[in-house]
Amino acid sequence: MNYIYDLHRTMMSQKLILVYQGDFTQETTKSILTMAERNLDSSGEESAIKRKVFNVMVEALQNIVKHSDELVDGEVRSHAAIFLIGREPNKYSIMSGNPIRKTNIPGLQKKLDQINTLDKEGLKELYKEIIKNTTISDKGGAGLGFVDMARKSGAKLEFSFPEMNSEYCFFCLKVNVPRESEN
Repeated sequence: MNYIYDLHRTMMSQKLILVYQGDFTQETTKSILTMAERNLDSSGEESAIKRKVFNVMVEALQNIVKHSDELVDGEVRSHAAIFLIGREPNKYSIMSGNPIRKTNIPGLQKKLDQINTLDKEGLKELYKEIIKNTTISDKGGAGLGFVDMARKSGAKLEFSFPEMNSEYCFFCLKVNVPRESEN
């Protein structure tokens, strides 16, 4: 039973205000967004900051729903993933993690590395280019979500791929949204 207290202490020390772990569906996503919206509203956060946080959350949750690879455990297929929001004095951190096949990592890492090399204007141009020349992937995405998260946050996307087993890694993504409005 000590793990409950350990989890609570970890959440407090990491300044986590919302954590969800489990299967992600459109319904789950709606519930998470509703809870987070209430939390942001009750915190008295500035509306411009709330919009940015909300936008990044939507993109991160859509990424999980659309692009999480199914873990095959015998006959059980699962889209088990995790979503977290942290609030610190100077920023919100929107974090997610989901299984991804190792074969899908090189393309994803290349995309994320490219996004992280761009400044505000470069992100804007890439966004326009993707919209103009897009080809939708098998899973329904064109790569706009990551570009949009970088644009809305004004920060580099933090990511890693810890190994789960011989076929899968766990794609960890963290996007920081400053709590100060740009002047």
